[in-house]
Amino acid sequence: MYRVGLTGGIGSGKSTVAAEFVRMGGGLVDTDALAHRLTTADGAAMPALAAAFGTTIRVADGSLNRTAMRQKIFSDPAARALLERILHPLIHAAAQAELAALDTPYALIAIPLLVETQGRARYALDRVLLVDCPEATQITRVMARNQLSSEEARNIVNTQATRASRLAEADDVLDNSGNFADLRQEIERLHATYCAAGT
Repeated sequence: MYRVGLTGGIGSGKSTVAAEFVRMGGGLVDTDALAHRLTTADGAAMPALAAAFGTTIRVADGSLNRTAMRQKIFSDPAARALLERILHPLIHAAAQAELAALDTPYALIAIPLLVETQGRARYALDRVLLVDCPEATQITRVMARNQLSSEEARNIVNTQATRASRLAEADDVLDNSGNFADLRQEIERLHATYCAAGT
């Protein structure tokens, strides 16, 4: 199956773009959704995460305390690396199972940290599609969506790959700083391109 890695910084609009591709008939594997599933109360990642980070990373229902984990990995690169060593192989395995079940001309694999995790090689991607917008737009969107201060939103943006490094990795770029009609037109064009490549 033809594989397109979908990536972009936080607040760039990846979910909106992914939903449009699916609406047009594309397949989608969302690694963020897989990570959430793996870190529910009975998720496959929770025993290893609790063993590595202690019981304080669980909330009352047994699922991952995302706020506590986010604070831990922002201040400790070693903790971030440990989290990735536990989660990424499980996410990859779950993604492969979902890919095998798809019956679509191509699959989008949404990987927010594609650049940081060498996702192109890990997922054997044929192309990388970047949803791009200025950093100031990202920060504004993250503040509104997550009720964060500008400093908190900027800190999240700063932990991710730079805009320049994402652009360097991309084969296709969708500018999501303008109006939705223009964005949809570009998605339609790329959908046709990916369908042709996948048949």
